[in-house]
Amino acid sequence: MVADRGPPVTGGRIVVVGDVINDIVAVPRVPVRPDTDTPASIRPRPGGSAANTAVWLASRGAAVDFVGAVGAHDAAAHRLEFREAGVEPHLQVEVGIPTGTIIIIVDGEVRSMLTERGANGALRIGAVTDALLAGAAVLHVSGYSVLDGFGAARTRELLERAAAAGVPVSVNPGSTGYIADFGVAAFCEAIQGATILFPNRAEALLLAGSDDPEEAARILGGRFPLVAMTLGSEGVLVVAEGREPVHVPAPAARMVDPTGAGDAFTAGFLEAWVRTGDPIAAAEAGVFVAACAVTVIGGRPV
Repeated sequence: MVADRGPPVTGGRIVVVGDVINDIVAVPRVPVRPDTDTPASIRPRPGGSAANTAVWLASRGAAVDFVGAVGAHDAAAHRLEFREAGVEPHLQVEVGIPTGTIIIIVDGEVRSMLTERGANGALRIGAVTDALLAGAAVLHVSGYSVLDGFGAARTRELLERAAAAGVPVSVNPGSTGYIADFGVAAFCEAIQGATILFPNRAEALLLAGSDDPEEAARILGGRFPLVAMTLGSEGVLVVAEGREPVHVPAPAARMVDPTGAGDAFTAGFLEAWVRTGDPIAAAEAGVFVAACAVTVIGGRPV
């Protein structure tokens, strides 16, 4: 069954709110050898789920505002990186708290991440001003900011402000580990009212309380008007307006590093959805951008 493609979405800029991270990405060249050296490609990269999405959006030609929090020591560098990428940054600068850092160890499609959230946890919803919402086509919120920063009550307040401004909200859940710690029910309550949910397979299964991807997609499709559930190299399941899931396959790609693939998918999807209002065309755009993302080290375009 083909999902309801819905009316075109009109509006201005896409506002992205969430995490900024200094990534350190390690891709071992041979299997990891405990207690001794393992040759690897190691690259420092700017990252963060929301920040990556913002940069990929700009690379697709979207007008993007990014709202996030960074430490004072590298705020200027992050501001410059965003502007060079075509993103307008609105950075809350924290003195005495470092910018978040993640060490990412890549093994094929599997990643292990050691995370210090840093300044991200201090981000305030007031940084998303009424002026930003007034010109927005979509507000995209990183689940990491819900789980470690805003909390349930302030997230609901932000979504209510967006609704009052007539701005649809999309949410990328972010992390099964953080969701489990936060509480599945509490997280679902916090993001109630969002228009689009972008879970990966593991997040969807956790949020739906199911061990079957299609069933999980249907369950979440009953809670949110539009769900795009990513399946890695298998593509994505799209559920629009509670209809049957539609599978959109992913193009073949040479896997180098899956870091940021979901963020790239979200960007490709949102840019196409804002432009066309067609969730299937949006998913097709999303898997194309994600396929580009996995061919390079790091979570952003190079």
